[in-house]
Amino acid sequence: MPLDMPRTASAETSDNDLVFQIIAGNTPAFEILVRRYNPRLFRVARSILKQDADAEDALQEAYIHAFLHLAAFRAEALFSTWLTRIVINESLGRIRKNRQWNNVIDLHENISPTDIAEGATMRVTHHSEPEHQVLQTEIRHLIEQKLDTLPPLLRLVFILRAIEEIPSTEVAALLEVPEATVRTRFFRARQLMQEALSREIEAAYGDVFAFDGERCDKIVAAVMARLH
Repeated sequence: MPLDMPRTASAETSDNDLVFQIIAGNTPAFEILVRRYNPRLFRVARSILKQDADAEDALQEAYIHAFLHLAAFRAEALFSTWLTRIVINESLGRIRKNRQWNNVIDLHENISPTDIAEGATMRVTHHSEPEHQVLQTEIRHLIEQKLDTLPPLLRLVFILRAIEEIPSTEVAALLEVPEATVRTRFFRARQLMQEALSREIEAAYGDVFAFDGERCDKIVAAVMARLH
């Protein structure tokens, strides 16, 4: 097969092969990359911009930029890292343009490099029962709300490490910071998330096995009826 002829692309095709095919003229193969990285990249953009619509707009622009500059990609680095960096730059650019924050995120901000061991990442067990699905949705919404309260730098690292489960070495390369800085930010983000979620749980203790309203009225009525 001539090198300049695109091969058949599928969901199993590697990133680098897809990039080669797209550059060679197989434009439809780009859809595979978009679908492959949509979940991760939306979360990254959302962690920076804090609005779904803004994150979607940034994601679209980042994909267009990546497509137009695929020839600049060097296979020495992971394609996922290269693409994620484009999304981060696009998101940060929108913040600078719109002045949404007084202080723009500085990915190189110094944080005291304490050697803190990383704990296990947050994992969620999936259940098929409707009541579990409802509970998981409520938990997810709560986590999203608490994530939005994290400082921007910590929120981004938490998304990359805990949600996307990207290794610290890759996150460090992506953000162009020392790996120790990634570990420190992740530890602090997890600590803040745990504290915030713990407060929510403690506030709900008083509602455990709640018995009021119609249920209370029903028992009252039944008891009083038997007393007469």
